Amino acid sequence: MIARVWRGVTLDSKSDEYLDYVVKTGVRDCLATEGNQGVYVLRRASEGRAEFVFISLWESFDAIRKFAGPSIDRAVYYPQDKDFLLGLEPNVTHYEVVVEPQKASQS
Repeated sequence: MIARVWRGVTLDSKSDEYLDYVVKTGVRDCLATEGNQGVYVLRRASEGRAEFVFISLWESFDAIRKFAGPSIDRAVYYPQDKDFLLGLEPNVTHYEVVVEPQKASQS
């Protein structure tokens, strides 16, 4: 499994609205893409800003291409992202998932 990790920062005052937007755009599109294995969205507020970490899980790099296009290291942005984000990071980072959460029934 491959984890695709993106980071972005908003003003804390816009973070709830941005979260709603992310769910309606990026989360929805990832989950609708064949080969997606799930999505996590993390948020941390500090000093008037909110940092988001978007982690999408994929069965393969080919599956990521179905979502991101041929340049899989490029971040995928939506039209209103520029209205929320304090900067647009051009790239994402990919990680091989080497340990996964254990299911409760396996403990």
